[in-house]
Amino acid sequence: MAVILINYVVFQIAWMAVVLSGSGSWHWLGTALVIGIVAIHLSRASQPRDELILILAALLIGAAWDSLLVWSGLLSYANGVFHSDLAPHWIVAMWALFATTLNISLRWLKGRWVLAVIFGAVGGPLAYYAGYRLGAVEMVNTVEALLALAVGWAVLMPLLMMLSQRFNGFTHLEAR
Repeated sequence: MAVILINYVVFQIAWMAVVLSGSGSWHWLGTALVIGIVAIHLSRASQPRDELILILAALLIGAAWDSLLVWSGLLSYANGVFHSDLAPHWIVAMWALFATTLNISLRWLKGRWVLAVIFGAVGGPLAYYAGYRLGAVEMVNTVEALLALAVGWAVLMPLLMMLSQRFNGFTHLEAR
């Protein structure tokens, strides 16, 4: 139980730090923080290779999804952008950070596909809206952006949970 709580708290604190650093000129700080958290996460995994594959898969999926949102004009970022049609490095790093929760504090969603859809459709847009309110992301049309995020996350969350079932570096927690 302590591992689940620690995972959840670390994610929440790091999420805030990454978003706040992403909203300003210290955007590299958030990405560096995520790299450190992922390294510690992998060092604690019983199967680090599987967990690394999950994190890399989530990172690639997230980079593609967020870049699509940027390319379409629904979202824009002022900091950490390497190319105007791509998501910034710190939001891509956020996907790796999120992946560290899939086999620990979000493992309760495994096999609960309807809940995963609902969780994604509600939680995804709420996280981006919080980032918007904190100045880390711009939404040209807030309603359109939030609707797109809801639909996308309703698909992505079950997909990520399926991947976490296949690539579970924390199987020792399943026995509890």
